[in-house]
Amino acid sequence: MDVKRINDHVSVSPQIRPEDVKAIKDLGFVAIINNRPDGESPDQPENAAIEQAAHDAGLAYHFIPLGRDGVSSGMIEQTREVLEGSTGPVFCFCRSGTRSTTLWALSQAGKAPASEIISAAAHAGYDMSHLLGHLSQ
Repeated sequence: MDVKRINDHVSVSPQIRPEDVKAIKDLGFVAIINNRPDGESPDQPENAAIEQAAHDAGLAYHFIPLGRDGVSSGMIEQTREVLEGSTGPVFCFCRSGTRSTTLWALSQAGKAPASEIISAAAHAGYDMSHLLGHLSQ
């Protein structure tokens, strides 16, 4: 796993497998957000398999897929609710971590200055500067 820490409360990663869930729990995460729709690639594990592994490990699990239709206000709100309702660090993943970082960044708009959001994402290796207009609202 290639875990990239955005801040104390959220980290992102490329695609995980069900067998990675125990290590995620051992790292101290209390919840997982899957931002990758099922069926994007033939070698991708199904959402249900990762969800089952998360439940077996005692982790909260949320499926907020961000696909070809793009970001919706509902996805942003769901992400915000999961992050705010979590009692500890949240682990988010998609194919590369970019969609997870995008939803995290948009969920933080209005809660932190745009420059801080963009800087935190950049520190984790993700360029969110194209979201400046959305993050400044």
